[in-house]
Amino acid sequence: MGSYLKEFSEVKAKNSSEEVLQRWRKACWLVKNHKRRFRFTANLSKRFEVREIQKSNQEKLRVAVLVSQAALSFIQGISYTPPDEVKAAGFGICADELGTIVEGHNLRKLKVHGGIEGISDKLSTSITNGIEISDESLTRRTQTYGINKFTESPSKGFWLFVWEALQDTTLMILAVCAFVSLIVGIATEGWPKGAHDGLGIVASILLVVFVTATSDYKQSLQFKDLDKEKKKITVQVTRNGYRQKISIFDLLSGDIVHLGIGDQVPADGLFVSGYSLLINESSLTGESEPINVSAENPFLLSGTKVQDGSCKMLVTTVGMRTQWGKLMATLCEGGDDETPLQVKLNGVATIIGKIGLFFAVITFAVLVQGLFSKKISDGSSWAWSADEALEMLEYFAIAVTIVVVAVPEGLPLAVTLSLAFAMKKMMNDKALVRHLAACETMGSATTICSDKTGTLTTNHMSVVKTCICGEVKEVSSGMKGSDFCSDSVAKMVTKSIFNNTGGDIVVAKNNKIEILGTPTETALLEFGLLLGGDFRAVREESKIVKVEPFNSEKKRMGVVLELPGEELFQAHCKGASEIILAACDRTLNSDGEVVPLDAKSVKYLEDTIEQFANEALRTLCLAYKDIEGDFSVGNPVPFEGYTLIGIVGIKDPVRPGVKESVAICRSAGIMVRMVTGDNINTAKAIARECGILTDDGIAIEGPEFRLKTDEELQKLIPKLQVMARSSPMDKHTLVRHLRTTFGEVVAVTGDGTNDAPALHEADIGLAMGIAGTEVAKESADVIILDDNFSTIVTVAKWGRSVYVNIQKFVQFQLTVNVVALIVNFSSACLTGSAPLTAVQLLWVNMIMDTLGALALATEPPNDDLMKRTPVGRKGNFISNAMWRNIMGQSVYQFVIIWYLQTSGKVAFNLSGDDSSLILNTIIFNSFVFCQVFNEVSSREMEKINVLKGILENYVFVIVLSCTVFFQVIIIEFLGTFANTHPLTLQQWAVCILLGFIGMPIAAAVKMIPVGSR
Repeated sequence: MGSYLKEFSEVKAKNSSEEVLQRWRKACWLVKNHKRRFRFTANLSKRFEVREIQKSNQEKLRVAVLVSQAALSFIQGISYTPPDEVKAAGFGICADELGTIVEGHNLRKLKVHGGIEGISDKLSTSITNGIEISDESLTRRTQTYGINKFTESPSKGFWLFVWEALQDTTLMILAVCAFVSLIVGIATEGWPKGAHDGLGIVASILLVVFVTATSDYKQSLQFKDLDKEKKKITVQVTRNGYRQKISIFDLLSGDIVHLGIGDQVPADGLFVSGYSLLINESSLTGESEPINVSAENPFLLSGTKVQDGSCKMLVTTVGMRTQWGKLMATLCEGGDDETPLQVKLNGVATIIGKIGLFFAVITFAVLVQGLFSKKISDGSSWAWSADEALEMLEYFAIAVTIVVVAVPEGLPLAVTLSLAFAMKKMMNDKALVRHLAACETMGSATTICSDKTGTLTTNHMSVVKTCICGEVKEVSSGMKGSDFCSDSVAKMVTKSIFNNTGGDIVVAKNNKIEILGTPTETALLEFGLLLGGDFRAVREESKIVKVEPFNSEKKRMGVVLELPGEELFQAHCKGASEIILAACDRTLNSDGEVVPLDAKSVKYLEDTIEQFANEALRTLCLAYKDIEGDFSVGNPVPFEGYTLIGIVGIKDPVRPGVKESVAICRSAGIMVRMVTGDNINTAKAIARECGILTDDGIAIEGPEFRLKTDEELQKLIPKLQVMARSSPMDKHTLVRHLRTTFGEVVAVTGDGTNDAPALHEADIGLAMGIAGTEVAKESADVIILDDNFSTIVTVAKWGRSVYVNIQKFVQFQLTVNVVALIVNFSSACLTGSAPLTAVQLLWVNMIMDTLGALALATEPPNDDLMKRTPVGRKGNFISNAMWRNIMGQSVYQFVIIWYLQTSGKVAFNLSGDDSSLILNTIIFNSFVFCQVFNEVSSREMEKINVLKGILENYVFVIVLSCTVFFQVIIIEFLGTFANTHPLTLQQWAVCILLGFIGMPIAAAVKMIPVGSR
């Protein structure tokens, strides 16, 4: 089958080209219902619209900058008067004017309004304390400037799904057949007898439509809930004088927002203050070159990303008044890329549909030929009665219904159903799936490259050991600064910690002190407070003139301070211990005096760093340097000739349950590798504690890894378990080699902006929900909401569950397809009649399509899934075991149906006018019960025990119970419409027994050995 699925095998789990996506759509020509089949696929025309908007934005910004620069000399004579309603609300500038300033990069108008200070006054806000919020002011502000939400297309109601379900071409043809049948039947036999056949088809169509619409509507609600979760972004603002976190949707014009590396700019605004701010505008304009934002170019646009630096911004324009809002309104209609399984099953459905169409045409031709032969033998070839016309119509309806059954529309839709179910459940397990395909791909993962900090460890850090002035001391909560060193040294330590930080110490509600920042920054700031330092007082003693934020490449952060006096400058640096120590040539002694750093002292400090690392502590060095002469802000922070202040050891305990989760991965055939920026000894200690580093495993540092040749990497990577001091590009290189050279399916975790390339390169990118930046989350396929490695294992388990569930459903549906096709075709050819009528086939179609998908595609995962080896990149979806089960069950069912057709009257001792109708009812009933028990057998493809845990899946039990209940109703009470006859208890028992025998047959077939592929 692989050669016939070429167009359907080109789609990747991520980053597929639009040409490939377009190609498989064209190849998928035999579709019963376009609206339903392609509902959960990418809207390529909307994506084209987004690109056009981005190009337009890029051109607008370019023109705006040029015009703004040219117009600066013509400021005189420009005035602005706010509208009366804006004045009445207590503001001095309207939303449109703010939009023209920021979106138009209009420095001229900004100057006219008094710069940043003038705009903040007109917005009734404070640059230091933010806006004062009360119910009345909130209402006035939102009415004047709007809310920070973009217009979304209204969600579809239930009746729209009913309408879409009615778009099925085959159902439309059947509806026409039913209409003709009604007219001819009533004209010849009168009401109500002549209407029975037509009404039966109409009722079946309506039942199929409503069950389908209900299933689709529930799916859409699940996706809607997940979309809401994806859009949840929190930002830090200053309101009412204190810092707090709020939802991006609660932002108002006038808010003061604090941004750091990796954050998304939440609204249009103006730069108030900050350092080294680089903004990536590619999401808005398509332009990848970052923009330097400063007091000279203060414009920040919504939807752009902070690539480097940090800042405080004043929000001016929100929601649909921004270009990002307009772009998102279009982008949200672009849809998610279809998954490889969806596309492959669309291909399978197309191939089977072609076979079914061929069989339907042949069946119709054979039935019509039989009718013509009978009329020719009777000598009445030109005289047609109404009954014969109805018979011809019934033949056509049967042929159309064979197409209904043969085109397994439910195959690709079962993928969506299973993925929607799994995504909803994973959300409860703290994993937010951003892309459908990730759910599916995670089940095939063979390697997980995990961060250490926050994923394998708790991310609750504290300084537990220090080496200051050459003395190693343990830290406890009751200690003071004097317990560590002299007052002058303690002052230098707090000066370095409080100035050279990306964190902050603020007063929150109820005057409580709150420490903000990354866990590492928080640990250092807590230590600074323990030493008796006053954060605000220390910050006010000097002025920060230059900041170089922590960088994963350089492994350090630096600041330059302007000290009180005549242009005295001092640089402070902190980062990876061995890197900072190498830049130091002096140190502080116990009296606070600067002394040379000799070889003996360096050896002692290196041994101390190694000792801390071997105790699984994260080590950081603090150092400073006095800068002689003037310092220009344009110059980099110097990095040589430093004086060592001290070394701190930070404890970050391993998360509970990580060791067990790593062991589960190993038993599941998934290799776990640690990729961290930490010291190699710290990394090895944590890796051993987690069970990642084994006796035969290799640990290597990033700089050494970079120097390896391709031949050396070929030997190294299979045994590589820990990479320390790695850069983001080291991680990217490792992932690329694993995927391309070794054919692994790779999952990668990441939290920083620099992790984005590796997350993008990996088969599954896993971003951290707590520690992760918005840039990392946007590049990821799954967001781990609790930053826990155990959750990644849960995602892998759910991924395998999705894969296996869809395999079960495909096995079940293909069996029904094969049997229904062969039975009706062979019967038409050999006996001149079809045992299953149009109404009965529609009921069978619903059992195998919507109900079958509900029952089998929603099985929850079990622990046995993690005892199998992963499918990997080259595994066949329809495995040999599936073909074996399909063929075994099909042969049994066909033999049973054929036996009943040829010898059923004798076996059941049937005679009289109703004997054929009763026999056809028995055949129909036996066929349905074969599917009921086959559904149970399909719960396991390899194991004999298929009843284990069946009662835990309430959906399966309900679907099976409903199928049996409605089957009884159809046979016993709806015979007039469904062409059935009530059966005796003995006949019921035989039908159920024939269906049940399929279970031991299925168990016996599973014992036949087949290859793994």
